Amino acid sequence: MSYEEDITAYHLDILKEIGNIGAGNAATALSSLLGNKVDMAVPHVKVVSFDEMMDIAGGPDNVVVSVFLRIEGEMTGSMFFILSTHQAESFIRTLTNNKAFNFNEIGESEIGLSALQEMGNILSGSYLSALSDFTNLNLYPTVPAIAIDMAGAIISYGLVELSQAGDKVIVIDTELTDEGEKQEGANGQFFLLPDPESFKILFRSLGVD
Repeated sequence: MSYEEDITAYHLDILKEIGNIGAGNAATALSSLLGNKVDMAVPHVKVVSFDEMMDIAGGPDNVVVSVFLRIEGEMTGSMFFILSTHQAESFIRTLTNNKAFNFNEIGESEIGLSALQEMGNILSGSYLSALSDFTNLNLYPTVPAIAIDMAGAIISYGLVELSQAGDKVIVIDTELTDEGEKQEGANGQFFLLPDPESFKILFRSLGVD
């Protein structure tokens, strides 16, 4: 499978548009949840190798926070939403309105991860809904799982199937800002890893033969 040679700027623009629609839907849901206007944007979408994916996550030994889920339906695959611990704390402070939140406080970590899982539900549902609309594929997410671990350990979990047939990952950058807050917005990345046969299904649906 060598779809990377066939993926053009046009196809990346389509994926970016899908990402922005998903981000807009997620922002609406998060705004309702938080009671503040939340904006989300997708400034960049790219296709990278596994090694580049690891670098984007800060290297295999970098400790990150991950929301992981499986995609089921007419296309299957894995999806990660990965944040640095600093960015995850920023997200959670926005979500919980707890400006002092940090993972080191006993008792707070569970509350924060629960909030992050809820955000994962909203984000994954919004992105997959937009992807489904564009591709006419019936897609739905599993319940997201939260992990705090080294990036190498987290990412390798989703690579077992895909690495048998290719080494490409779709990266969707995500920016979140809460207009009710003065603090800097938080950034993270979605890593979309279609299973081998599903990679073909996805890009054929976007016009790559």
